Amino acid sequence: MYIIMVYDVNERRVNKVLKIGRKYLNWIQNSVLEGEITIAKYEKLKSEILRVINKEEDSVIFYILRTTMYSQREIIGLKKGGSEIVI
Repeated sequence: MYIIMVYDVNERRVNKVLKIGRKYLNWIQNSVLEGEITIAKYEKLKSEILRVINKEEDSVIFYILRTTMYSQREIIGLKKGGSEIVI
């Protein structure tokens, strides 16, 4: 499945959430990551995020797509991040 993760968390936890997200997804731009992921890894990602965020203060949204076949991305302006795999 393909996941788009969008988050709005307190600045004290931003780096932790980004670090966890980057273990599983590709960073696209500020507070947005996306990528192909297995169900098992998605569950692990959510579990790690839940341990870091404050549910009363932070928000993390996952858009779940079964496939990218019918999706399209249009970027206006500067392209940040990327889907390139960094080794």
